[in-house]
Amino acid sequence: MRTLIPFDATDPKTRLSSLFAPDERRELAAVMLGDVLDAVRAAGGDPLVVATGDVDIDAPVAVDDRPLSDAVNARLDPDTAVVMADLALATPRALRALFAASGDVVLAPGLGGGTNALVVRDDDFGVDYHGASYRDHLRNAAAAGCSIREFDATRLALDVDERADLADVLLRGEGRTPGWLRDAGVALATDGGRTSVTRKR
Repeated sequence: MRTLIPFDATDPKTRLSSLFAPDERRELAAVMLGDVLDAVRAAGGDPLVVATGDVDIDAPVAVDDRPLSDAVNARLDPDTAVVMADLALATPRALRALFAASGDVVLAPGLGGGTNALVVRDDDFGVDYHGASYRDHLRNAAAAGCSIREFDATRLALDVDERADLADVLLRGEGRTPGWLRDAGVALATDGGRTSVTRKR
């Protein structure tokens, strides 16, 4: 399945600035992108990285510095998936199931109200990636008369934005990202509340 992978090539993962310098955040984002690309390909996807700038990666890249929704909608033909580049827990199995799920619009919600992945089979549907995009996508699909399928997969629910998200990657990640984090001195912190991470510098 044709799969768009949006990617911020300029200033990614700003909410991790307390842990990583800008060059480290760019490196982490690139490692996660590589893991997502591997999973998409293993699931039978045909990836196109839609990036805000040039990216040195072994995949087709379309540079588009417009807002995310505009950049995706310009390429959103029927039978297209969109998978975010920071789904560090994504596996080929989860993505194969997403690609095979029935429905004009198949939505994989993120934990914070976003839309981490979707499949579109109707050209009347358009994405809207601001705020609680999952709610907006439900509304857009209904307005377009599309059948809607919520795809509930824990492996696609986590997009890495916050410090605590890195704990899940260390605990459950299967690609190169957990190793990158460990090499960078990131370790689990279990001293109360939700498990988070610390960094030895």
